[in-house]
Amino acid sequence: MSLLFYISIIIVLFAIQLLYFKIADHFSIIDKPNERSSHKKITLRGGGIIFYFGAILFFLLNDFQYPFFVAGLTLIAAISFADDISPLSSKLRLPIHFTAMALMFYEWGLFSQPWYYIAIGFIFSVGIINAYNFMDGINGITGAYSISVLLALLFVNLKINHFIDNELIYFSLIAVMVFNYFNFRKKARCFAGDVGSVTIAFLLVFLLGKLIIQTGHFSYIFFLSVYGVDSVLTIIHRIKLKENIFEAHRKHAYQIMANELKIPHLFVSLFYGILQLIISTITIISPIAAIALTIWLGVSYIFFKRKYFHLHNY
Repeated sequence: MSLLFYISIIIVLFAIQLLYFKIADHFSIIDKPNERSSHKKITLRGGGIIFYFGAILFFLLNDFQYPFFVAGLTLIAAISFADDISPLSSKLRLPIHFTAMALMFYEWGLFSQPWYYIAIGFIFSVGIINAYNFMDGINGITGAYSISVLLALLFVNLKINHFIDNELIYFSLIAVMVFNYFNFRKKARCFAGDVGSVTIAFLLVFLLGKLIIQTGHFSYIFFLSVYGVDSVLTIIHRIKLKENIFEAHRKHAYQIMANELKIPHLFVSLFYGILQLIISTITIISPIAAIALTIWLGVSYIFFKRKYFHLHNY
């Protein structure tokens, strides 16, 4: 594809994003700050819908590849957007999520594998999607982190093992960068919303799943080490505190950094993205070293929380 083609895609996605802002403003699709929020002003919600449109443009312009994945993405984006507009019952959301994941599993070819592959795929998918959704709490973090993961996947696809059409990664990167233009700033013009965090998580799960299934190397899961460590250890911490882990909170390490330590949101977001890029690079070079680095990251998280969590109570 030519440079002019990609410039055209950028222009189209910018136009879609700006059109969405007008729609969101008209229908008051907004995020009002509360005691658990890391922002202080009303902001448009659902700007991450652009991730879905990036994938749809890929689908329409590249011979309708991966149709079952796109069908699943459409389902999960639609129910997440509806949830952004008005909170939905889990009885409605969960069947849609499971159907979307089943479509993705079919695209992977997972149903021709032993049953326990499906069980592992389900745990893998649910865990990542929920972690991504929980971690979307400050300006820039979803965009910065997603770019770091997509860049690592692109490098593997280009240099090591071709597992997916490059264009899907290119279109996804462009969509994330368009979103970042409006979100990666001190006063964000929009937030990703559930439609953004869940959609980009679903897309990354699809890419990682295809890579792992094709290569048989589970070490690529370390492309999500930073979010994984923060999410899992925060859940353990909240269980220890006897809290409902499904309720919104401000106890993630990145939230302590941004809210209690007053580190600028964009610095924290960049830190998470760059740290993940470093771990992903090490994973490609030496999976054993990546394991050691992830363990170090977990230990660092524990020491960080022991030192600074008390500030959360003031």
